[in-house]
Amino acid sequence: MRSIGVTDQEYSAYEQWQLDKVYQQADNFDVIHIHMGHAALPYANFISTSIVHTLHGIFTAPIEQLFVQNRHQNYVSISDAQRRPELGLNYVATVYNGIDTSLFEFRAQPNHPSYLAFLGRFSPEKGPHLAIEIAKQAGWPLKMAGKVDPVDQVFFEQTVKPLLDGQQIEYLGEVDHAQKCDLMAGAMATLFPITWREPFGLVMAESMACGAPVIAMALGAAPEVIIHGETGFLCRTIDECVAAIAHIPTLDRQSCRAHVEENFSVQRMVNDYEAVYRQILAKHCAQADKWRSSAPYPANAQSYLH
Repeated sequence: MRSIGVTDQEYSAYEQWQLDKVYQQADNFDVIHIHMGHAALPYANFISTSIVHTLHGIFTAPIEQLFVQNRHQNYVSISDAQRRPELGLNYVATVYNGIDTSLFEFRAQPNHPSYLAFLGRFSPEKGPHLAIEIAKQAGWPLKMAGKVDPVDQVFFEQTVKPLLDGQQIEYLGEVDHAQKCDLMAGAMATLFPITWREPFGLVMAESMACGAPVIAMALGAAPEVIIHGETGFLCRTIDECVAAIAHIPTLDRQSCRAHVEENFSVQRMVNDYEAVYRQILAKHCAQADKWRSSAPYPANAQSYLH
């Protein structure tokens, strides 16, 4: 997390300092697992320890060219939709983000009177203005929560704020974890009308863990997270989102919870990453054995390999 007053240049320096410390100790590790994106790529070419990078964002030029130059390194995507096959990266697996489901209250029934929920950054990509349009067309109350980043302040002031009436459309501001869970657990459904290729979308998993199905635009990872007609609905237009609201009562909220526990829990994520580590280490050992068997060692060289 960036500290107040720390410039981008200073942040980059701290990031590089951290990477330097890690790679100096590379021989002490079997696998180094990186979540820092492109900044870590060049270092990995100078060590023999196995490296795996989990990618959390999307590719933008010219950063994507740096990935292409290092396409041989090991990569994990957080959804299949996040991948860019044309870049030719060496993906070893897709591992979905996981949540601790014990921290998310489940409710078998929504609150009464019922309402729709929206949680997320108030940015054009997250579609809060579309969530409002859906709720108004459907005639449903909408409770909204999330932060407004400085870069999105103008969008919020000009596009979203005029639509907030404090009655049908209510903005709660930023909320803590307990308030977030209460909001989602009490909702009839959560709206996720994104306008971009979301790499994952934790809000969808969190909402379903609380029992609230999700109505989402079928973009990015949404089709991988939601089971259409079982844990929510995947839509292509505002009108489809509006129509889906009428079918929400036919969905089983317990099935929403079970879907998250099976596919998006911390335990599932840990198991999948352990499988990735085993795969990478097995490949590393196979390459080392091949190198040993093909190298022209002198007869007494075996002692140096142990």
